[in-house]
Amino acid sequence: MSNRNDDDDLLDALGVVAEPVKVASRSAFVERIIAGFEDIQRFYEEHKRQPVNSEGLDIFERLYAVRLEQLRKLPEARAVLVQFDTHNLLGSPATHNVKIDELSEDALLAELGVSAEPSSADDITVLRHVRTNADRQAAEEIADRTPCKDFKTFKPLFEQAERELKSDTRKALRFGRDANIQLHDFFILEGQFAYVAEMGESFKTQTSHTDARLRVIFGNGTESNLLLRSLQKALWKDETGRRLTSTDMGPLFADQAEPEDIESGTIYVLRSQSTHPYVTEHRELIHKIGVTGGKVETRISGADKDATYLLAGVEVIATYKLHNINRVKMENLFHRIFSVAQIDISIDDRFGNPVKPREWFLVPLQVIDEAVQRVKDGTIADVVYDLSTAEFKNI
Repeated sequence: MSNRNDDDDLLDALGVVAEPVKVASRSAFVERIIAGFEDIQRFYEEHKRQPVNSEGLDIFERLYAVRLEQLRKLPEARAVLVQFDTHNLLGSPATHNVKIDELSEDALLAELGVSAEPSSADDITVLRHVRTNADRQAAEEIADRTPCKDFKTFKPLFEQAERELKSDTRKALRFGRDANIQLHDFFILEGQFAYVAEMGESFKTQTSHTDARLRVIFGNGTESNLLLRSLQKALWKDETGRRLTSTDMGPLFADQAEPEDIESGTIYVLRSQSTHPYVTEHRELIHKIGVTGGKVETRISGADKDATYLLAGVEVIATYKLHNINRVKMENLFHRIFSVAQIDISIDDRFGNPVKPREWFLVPLQVIDEAVQRVKDGTIADVVYDLSTAEFKNI
């Protein structure tokens, strides 16, 4: 048997250079692009459709849609990914392309919604929120403020609101997604008081949402003419964004306690995590409305074993803190207001017996928020809920 040295000498004599086989390796940059594309593929395999960038959808789906659109425009990225594109997600080459060599790696990854830095040893991609044009415009509108020439007219209102907040006459409540905004409402946005001084005629957007042009005065002496939905989005995205409650609490919020009143109560709005087909299809619109004198968390513990909660976990979407309210009257009022929107489904309880829960309603969150505000200001008796338009109509 010849030894290793003899083999090397023979190869050398034949003019053959013995070198180790080089294994092609991908750069971390390419790996991140591939990993980002795999996220899109997993979405397609789970939902049997391509992701869509549309307002109201899950943020990750919108991110995947933006990323896929960018990948289709990048010929070099397509060259890398075509061997992995088992579902033909990249489609035909785009008519207008962006050259990768014109962008830095960080800029390109930012375009694709992929972080340039790994989040951990096991996770080489970090998803970030890719804002839509509408989101960017909303942010620009909020930032586009001008000096308020007649601020002296509004200054006493801000001073009074601050005094009422300190004395607990008003409360600062977390602003829910798409919650209602009305004329003369006070908010806290980015650490500043904001007052809705004027509201124009309402109109429907292309996505069938109700919108209006506002004149908003800020506590620092500036103002902005922005859209109602732009203010909604800004308040919801601001973790410190708050609504100041009205000082007029209406007839259900008395100063003196009565029988069946609770000293301090909470109206809560829940969203179900049930896998029932109807609930899954309309999850963003189906809500349970209730009132409790204790902690909401305690009230909903064990929801997955209770037919009242559709035998599934629930998510607390919104809460409204109240004082001296009649719990029975309050719950009955909300159930009467939205009776036309009560869902009609049947589920089997844990013993196999069919149950029809009666406290779930097909109502958008912003409408529930409006109902609470109307209860407070006493105008709830002047309107009825129109199921066909998902809005309140004057009687």
